[in-house]
Amino acid sequence: MSSVNEHQWTDPVEAAESLRTALSSVGIVLPSLAADAASPELRLVDLGRVRAEVAVELADAIRRDGDRSNR
Repeated sequence: MSSVNEHQWTDPVEAAESLRTALSSVGIVLPSLAADAASPELRLVDLGRVRAEVAVELADAIRRDGDRSNR
C-alpha cells in the first residue's frame, strides 16, 4: 500500500482516472467522479453522490481488499 506522502503532488485528473479504472475493475461506477476544477490549488477529486446500493458495493469491495491484505 502506498502512503499519502508518496502521492502528495498527484494530478487530480490522473487520480480520478486511476480511481475510475480501479472501481470499474470491480464493477463499480461513480458517474460524478471527476477532478474538482473549482479549487485547483487543493488538488481535490470529487467523488460525487451515489445511490445507497453503490455505496454498499464500494464498502464491500474495500473490505474484500482489506481481507486479502490481512492474510
